[in-house]
Amino acid sequence: MMVRALLPKYYDILEENRNAHYLDCKQIPVSFEYSQSTDELWKLHDKTLRSHHVKNTIQEPSLLDLKVELADRLFQACCFCEHKCKVDRRKTPGVCGVQETRIATEFLHYGEETVLVPSHTIFFSGCTFQCVFCQNWDISQLPCGTPVAPEKLGSIIDERKKQGARNVNWVGGDPTSNLLYILQVLQQMDTNIAQVWNSNMYCSEQTMKLLHGVIDIYLTDFKYGNDSCAKRLSKIEGYTAAVRRNHLLAYEHTEILVRHLVLPNHFDCCSKPVITFIAEHLPNALVNIMGQYRPEYRANEQKDISRSITTEEVTQVKEYAEKHGIHQI
Repeated sequence: MMVRALLPKYYDILEENRNAHYLDCKQIPVSFEYSQSTDELWKLHDKTLRSHHVKNTIQEPSLLDLKVELADRLFQACCFCEHKCKVDRRKTPGVCGVQETRIATEFLHYGEETVLVPSHTIFFSGCTFQCVFCQNWDISQLPCGTPVAPEKLGSIIDERKKQGARNVNWVGGDPTSNLLYILQVLQQMDTNIAQVWNSNMYCSEQTMKLLHGVIDIYLTDFKYGNDSCAKRLSKIEGYTAAVRRNHLLAYEHTEILVRHLVLPNHFDCCSKPVITFIAEHLPNALVNIMGQYRPEYRANEQKDISRSITTEEVTQVKEYAEKHGIHQI
């Protein structure tokens, strides 16, 4: 009952009582010209989000079309994530290792949180992080996968819904580098299915704007409570400011389920500040405190995380969360 109360819009989509956000986005008319400057298009985008009116029939162009145009411009000087490497992704990969979108695998996933399964997970290769303990390092750190045309993936998503999928789960690696492609897929679709953004949340502010009005649930990965651990273990600068900002935006825009992976020896530096932030700023967020850490990939190079997590460490975090009124799932 608690889960349903905290995710009412998601359940409305499941029960066909409302449209997924992206379908509404396709029914919001926006008058723009492709010759307009990027600044002009952003102003129009933000104004439309603040005062939009969904129409009964799909209009052209739509707010989703405007989002695709803005994403395409970002793609040509990429700043989808906070690395902001500004490379032309038509010609070269970004820091994430991604140039052309490649799908490593897609399937009906039964190992996600109960409220999500079966979930149509679409795994992209490449990632904005370089976590030394990554359990999916074979797709996140190594180029792999197959290009799939947006219209083809749209057809696959429709078929997966007929097979029982409750949502589309954009994951990786991380989906951030593939934002343009994801929006292009949604352009090709009319399936009423919830969209889940399964991400490390190191997105840029521009990416969060483009996701607003498209994503139904943010399934976030809130790893670290400080910048030092993020830099040492994931090679990330400015982690806490970016990820906290994006959690606040996600919480403001739609429904959210936060994952926190308990790391060995990281209670005071990471788990406590993460839980405290959620309690203070995201009071109605669902939280999954995850105890499945094991030393994978290059974790043995870091002494503090070179062993598996203990039951006592997971219990300590869960009790701290309970004490702070966190809604655990």
